[in-house]
Amino acid sequence: MSASVTGPGAETSQISADTTVVRALRKLRTPQTQRNRELWLLLLAFAISGGAIALVQLGALGAVDWSILIYAGVLAALVLALHIVLRFTAPNADPIVVPIATVLTGLGIAMIYRIDLAAPLGGWDAYSTRQMVWTAIAVACAVAVVLMLRNYRVLFRYTYIFGLVGLVLLILPVVPGLAAEGTGAAVWVSIGGFFSFQPAELAKICLAIFFAGYLVRTRESLTSTGHRFLGMTWPRAREIGPLLVIWLISLGIIVLQRDLGTGVLVFGMFVAMLYTATGRTSWALMGIALAAIGVVIASQVMTYVGSRVSAWWNAFDPEVIERPAGSYQLVQGIFGLAQGGLIGTGLGQGRPYLTPLSQSDYILPSLGEELGLFGVFA
Repeated sequence: MSASVTGPGAETSQISADTTVVRALRKLRTPQTQRNRELWLLLLAFAISGGAIALVQLGALGAVDWSILIYAGVLAALVLALHIVLRFTAPNADPIVVPIATVLTGLGIAMIYRIDLAAPLGGWDAYSTRQMVWTAIAVACAVAVVLMLRNYRVLFRYTYIFGLVGLVLLILPVVPGLAAEGTGAAVWVSIGGFFSFQPAELAKICLAIFFAGYLVRTRESLTSTGHRFLGMTWPRAREIGPLLVIWLISLGIIVLQRDLGTGVLVFGMFVAMLYTATGRTSWALMGIALAAIGVVIASQVMTYVGSRVSAWWNAFDPEVIERPAGSYQLVQGIFGLAQGGLIGTGLGQGRPYLTPLSQSDYILPSLGEELGLFGVFA
């Protein structure tokens, strides 16, 4: 003998149960949909990158050399390996990040390769070869991080260790015996005379982890305390202290390493994360004010920073152009962008190599000359 319950209440319960099941099935399908979206975007990124390399060869050489495309295919296989790892270890990961990184890296390799074609460089000496090797290492490291760091929250335990490591990395370029010679700003470290890198690039990651951990610990006090003045809530001295400390560290980088860019970037990263954590406009305004004050002080006190500001402000002054550390590079880059106009000269058909360091520091003007303003914005 069986009994059944009927009526409005039973129907409501059944509808609720059905809705719960549907939502659960949707959640199960969502990760798969995200990863499929990532795969299609990666295929588009591969097509854009491979097409850019082929167009460079057609524009500069008039023919396609398949060897470089084979190397690019190996990199594409590594990226696909990263995609497969993400499918199993991080199915809910953002599907946009890896394709964007892939297409930007591919366009960068294509342009560096284009500049190599205008220089008598080959083998390991070619900038594009080194770039592809470093890209392969970077993708392998990304795979390792995804496999080993399943729960990123574990980094919270080592907040201050990452902060210390970041500061040590920033100091390395001024340590006697490690600093690379003849590189202008003290940002390079040379190991054994044949391998060099910028520790600041690794320091940025360590400091970002430190900033994130610090802000998680102090978010409540940063957002709930302060004094109202001039229509804004100003933080107390104990909360503004870390902001001033990071500001002083950034100025120290500028002074010791003669590297204005890294100093401003480290401070800007901290202010941006501070604003994201608190949502307070006052923090952002104070950060901008401190950055402006720091740059003004550095430009007045330090000859190196002052000459850089002068070269930017008076770029087309013939006297400034002819200085040893003048604006020649800047002016050449601007002329290249002007030559590209809106739609560019076409890949392989410009002359970006006329600008010093067009393959590294001035890669953007190189892209702007051959892809134009539309290409740069895209």
